[in-house]
Amino acid sequence: MNIIAWSAVSSYGRTAADFAQGVREDAAGDRPAPLSGSEHARVVPDFDARLLLGKKGTRYMNRVTALAVSAVGAAMADLDARHDPAETGLVLGTTTGSVQSMMEFTHASLTGNRPYDVEPSVIPNSVMNCAAARCAIWHDLRGPNTTLAAGRPAGILALAYARRLLRAGRARTVLCGGAEEWTPDRAWLHERSLGVPTAEGTEGGSRTATRVAGVRTGRLGEGASVVCVTTAPTVRPLATVRAVRSTAVPPPASAERVLSEVVRDVLADAGLDSSHVWGVARSGLDDDEANAVAALLPRQAAERLPAVGTFLGDTGAAAASLQIAAALTLTGPGAERDRHLLVTSTDPQGLAAAALLTVHPRPLESR
Repeated sequence: MNIIAWSAVSSYGRTAADFAQGVREDAAGDRPAPLSGSEHARVVPDFDARLLLGKKGTRYMNRVTALAVSAVGAAMADLDARHDPAETGLVLGTTTGSVQSMMEFTHASLTGNRPYDVEPSVIPNSVMNCAAARCAIWHDLRGPNTTLAAGRPAGILALAYARRLLRAGRARTVLCGGAEEWTPDRAWLHERSLGVPTAEGTEGGSRTATRVAGVRTGRLGEGASVVCVTTAPTVRPLATVRAVRSTAVPPPASAERVLSEVVRDVLADAGLDSSHVWGVARSGLDDDEANAVAALLPRQAAERLPAVGTFLGDTGAAAASLQIAAALTLTGPGAERDRHLLVTSTDPQGLAAAALLTVHPRPLESR
């Protein structure tokens, strides 16, 4: 299964070019200006759905849906005419959908004269698969349409789901990735789910990063990223997905131990060992993830690529897909030969996942 296109909407900017430039500057340590957002969140700069997508169909569109629609459209723009929308599927990762939309719906139901006195236009936004469904309608995608609720590793699980769709002949091309919005409602729910008290007087969370059971909780982020995968013959794929694994981390199991097992299985599935791994695209959001990678891989491979979460914040369900986008940005251009790359992720709610990609060389001028 080959990756033939990708897109990213992040606090670096609204385009893949903005993302690539931001990642390269941060990786080199010479980014001239801070990321967009307040001290509490890394948000996509100047992102207004009505201005970017048009007034038609966006009046009641929530932020996570707009981010997803924008990312899917950007990825599709890189595809040629051979990719038929009728045979193109979409697998979109999420955490819970739009927290803000669900809270607004619940508030209206509890404060109205009757529980069902709710504005009908807000009902679709509160459904978890709203973003994926709107993407399919907006871009005329008539293949399978799936929403995966998997938190930070969602982009990796989406790769596995896309591979099953392609192997079963359900689609010829699949767009897969994840999207997450930042809102005060999400920040409030995120911190309480980890048992972290919100600092008095702040709008989006604690003023400083803290850690709970090895999970780094600090500045949240938002964004969306999509990769386009296919098994059809292609002239110059960006990367080949060699293996994907995920599993639950049941308490009191250690996320470090479980992720270590997942990484070993991924390497075995790909017929490789740790010495073949050129680099690791980590989230940078979990000490257990960092410890597992450090224990399994040579130090040079474990530390060669920056952890994108340290720049973008905790982007939730978009995290793993943004890790893949960052790895493609930093690994392929200018390389003389194929490079094997691990992508790892864990989630505080009990998931561990990893993927093994072989990234192919590209000219330096290529995105």
